[in-house]
Amino acid sequence: MSGLRISEDSTSEELLPFAKMVHELLSLPVTMRSKNRKGVRLERGNVVDRDYTGPVLEEALVKNSVIHTIPDRGAYKGIPVVVAPIRDRKGNPVAAIGIVDVVSTIDLASVFGNYPQIVRQVEERKSSI
Repeated sequence: MSGLRISEDSTSEELLPFAKMVHELLSLPVTMRSKNRKGVRLERGNVVDRDYTGPVLEEALVKNSVIHTIPDRGAYKGIPVVVAPIRDRKGNPVAAIGIVDVVSTIDLASVFGNYPQIVRQVEERKSSI
């Protein structure tokens, strides 16, 4: 039986399947590292760095919390990112994963301005079936 595990000492190669899955789901740049080792950076379907770390990944591991910020240094300097720790069963951080935070760059009021109308349309279609 095959399996995947993440630990504090996971290498970039061990983290790659997880980072790739998130990258493929969201089609966004993804970074990931374990607590004790550097990790990976993926963009546009490619691994662009197999020895990656970034200031926000490191901060999320130290603080053991989700961080929404705009880094002042690193590969994503000036670009909104969100990074979350991956915790073990005891709540200790073993790795961190981050994405470019496209939600913070969208005018949500304009995107969801028609939301009530969309909900009504969906409800109307459901009731006519």
